[in-house]
Parts: sequence; C-alpha cells; structure tokens
Amino acid sequence: MTESKKADLLHRYLFEDHHVRGELVQISDAFSEMLKNHNYPNVVKRILGELLSATSLLTATLKFEGDISVQIQGDGPLSYAVVNGDHNQTMRAVAKYAEDIQEGTVQDLIGSGFMVITIAPEGGERYQGVAALDKPTLAECIEEYFETSEQLKTRVWLATDVNDQQCSTAGMLLQVLPVEEKAKQDFVHLEALTNTITDKELLELDPEQVLIRLYHEDNPQMFQPQPISYNCGCSREKTGNAILKLAYDDAKALVEERGNIEITCQFCLTQYEFDEIDVEAIFRGTNGLENDTDNVN
Repeated sequence: MTESKKADLLHRYLFEDHHVRGELVQISDAFSEMLKNHNYPNVVKRILGELLSATSLLTATLKFEGDISVQIQGDGPLSYAVVNGDHNQTMRAVAKYAEDIQEGTVQDLIGSGFMVITIAPEGGERYQGVAALDKPTLAECIEEYFETSEQLKTRVWLATDVNDQQCSTAGMLLQVLPVEEKAKQDFVHLEALTNTITDKELLELDPEQVLIRLYHEDNPQMFQPQPISYNCGCSREKTGNAILKLAYDDAKALVEERGNIEITCQFCLTQYEFDEIDVEAIFRGTNGLENDTDNVN
C-alpha cells in the first residue's frame, strides 16, 4: 500500500469571536483498508468515502460514547451502504450494488430510499433518526437531517478521491451554536468563506493550512485531533454466534450436506469454516457462547 501523506485525523475547532463550531476530517489509510478486499467500482468507493467522512463528523457532532451506524438504502443501483463506528473513531464499511451501476446523484444511485442514523450509547437507550434522501448530494441530505431533527443550522462539505493506489476522503462541518441571535450572522459569514474551499484543497492541504486559507482573519482555535482507524471487529466466536440463529437440526443438516458451514464477514470478507465438531461445540456452549442446549440431541 502506498504511504499516505498525512495521518487519519478528526480536528475540532471554535472561533474566538464567532458562535460557530467546526470540524475537519481527513482519512486515507483507514479508508483504503476498508476497500482493499472489495472490488468496488469507483462510484461505490466515492459514496462510501463520503459516508465515512460524514459518519466521523456526525460522531463528533452528536456527542455520545458508544456506537454509531449511518446507513443509506433504497431501490436504486446502490441498494445499501453503511458505515459503523464508535466515539473512538473506529470505523468499518460495506456496500451492496448492482453490477451495472453508473455515476449519478444520490437520488440516481439510491432511488427511493432513506438514511438511518442509529446511536447506541454505552449504558443508555438506543436512538434512531431517519432522514429522506431527496437531495442531489449526501452532504445536503445530512444538512437537512440537522435542520429537521436538531434544529441547528449546519453545513457539510465532502470530498473523495479514489484510485488504484490510495483512496482518500475528507469533510468539513460548520454548525451554529444555540446561544444568541448573533450566531446566525456569524454562521453566514463563515459559511461564505468555507464555500470557497475546493475538493483538492480539502483532500490535500494540511488541516492548519485549510483553516488559515479559509479563516485567517477569524482566529480559529483547534483542539487536540482524534485519530481515526479501521477495525472490522469480526472474530470466529462472533461469527459462530450467527449459527445459533439456526435450529440445531438445520445446522446439523447443513454440515452433513456440505461438510461444513462457511460464513464470510461482509465487511472484511474473512471466511470462517465450522465443521461438525465446531457446530456441536457452539450449540453446547463449550466455545464460550451462552446457549440453551435443551434442543441438542
């Protein structure tokens, strides 16, 4: 793999005299790791890259500790794409698509569909928000989500560069702070400045250079960046747990028919094989998985 130019980092920043918060994320290595075992066409890589940057920005913006899933799905050629992550910025992604998929807007790719944002806080109640995918770009769809669900003026910029050597994705977010009327004026000013950023600058400039380039008169104050990483999180034990969704007799019949049960992780494409002894152990709970073994003969 080609070495990336910069670390995968999420930067948060505030302005000394403006009631607006901002975020800047740039991801290359983790994005490329997510893609390397998949033969995705470039249009799918692009959408996954945008979704990855968007998820990172949302994770920081929504302020929780736990897991997050940002999923888009519909009846178009890109039927499903999801990024799973957590507050530590550990991410994984996968997509399902038609073989004849072509470039287009979000509406062209998804068709009639929606975006689901699921947050599972540690020790808290699971929350799910649903947003329409009725805008041309994913960034605009996320802006609409904040407008309707959070009632906070938000702008999002997303950029992705995909090639055979190294893929990269980046994003910026501006959000008004709910404090006073002046915040709206501050937001309009900073939004106009941020609109001048190009995809090339967003992807290639160092974060400090981006902020200087955009806000050199507005004193942005950057916080300690947060690293972003890829981790599928699958394991033989977790995968074996999926076999418990089958009835014991059905699992046993599959092994007798095929010689083993083969399960492939959809995120990293690692293959796990379970033979007759493995299946018996799973249903008897001897592999560490809790299970009612009353139905095991």
